[in-house]
Amino acid sequence: MIDNFALALSHGLMLLAAWRLLRRPDLDDSAAPPPSPGETVRKPFGRPRAGA
Repeated sequence: MIDNFALALSHGLMLLAAWRLLRRPDLDDSAAPPPSPGETVRKPFGRPRAGA
């Protein structure tokens, strides 16, 4: 019983996190403001850069 609860809880929290990330308005917005100087910039996987 505890194992099923732990699995359901962990998967439910991961599902909630993924859903909240996908619902962000700036997810795929090229007009989004640039990151602040202290913020880490992550490059997307599999997308070649223009001019590269």
